[in-house]
Amino acid sequence: MEKKFRILCFGDSNTFGYIPGRGGRYDRHTRWPGRLQELLGSEYQVREEGLCGRTTAFEDVTEPGRNGLDRIREAVERSLPLDLLIIMLGSNDCKAQFGASAAEIAEGLRQVMEKAKEGGAADFRVLLVAPAVMTERIMHSGFGAEFDQRSIEVSKELAGVYGSLAKKCGCDFLDGTKVTQVSGIDGLHLDAEGHGRLAEAVCDWVKNML
Repeated sequence: MEKKFRILCFGDSNTFGYIPGRGGRYDRHTRWPGRLQELLGSEYQVREEGLCGRTTAFEDVTEPGRNGLDRIREAVERSLPLDLLIIMLGSNDCKAQFGASAAEIAEGLRQVMEKAKEGGAADFRVLLVAPAVMTERIMHSGFGAEFDQRSIEVSKELAGVYGSLAKKCGCDFLDGTKVTQVSGIDGLHLDAEGHGRLAEAVCDWVKNML
């Protein structure tokens, strides 16, 4: 049997496929990991580990169990043998309750990457994706109580610190804001078109770099 190239997508609600404006979840065909699978074809196997509210390494007092650092290793182990781990986290770390800087969020992400490599499974490649920046629209959505103006400003800084982290750690990087954008409905989540654009960008990266 021919070996499939195995990819794991680890993220938050924008990997889960949360539908802006009404909740629920986009189907596999619409959310970006599923669309990525279709674009790459049968030689690849794309698995998804998306969870609404997931952070890098912060413990959310209102939504326990969302700490990515506590879940990454088991997610990787479920996907072994693994060729590529794609991590897209950081939006929830911008919540007002954490008061975190972009540098602190990047440190949480570094810990997630380090944890992912534990357990003798350090031979896979890692692609860090900075989430598309949130917009002012979030202040007028159902998530306005969790995020403030500072949240928006910190989200704009994530790509810069993630890019630097990728260079330092010897992994790869993609700036989500350059290839897609959040929905105008809630200023936080990707709509169907946004998922499609992200999937296409990641597909191009996989085919060009791997």
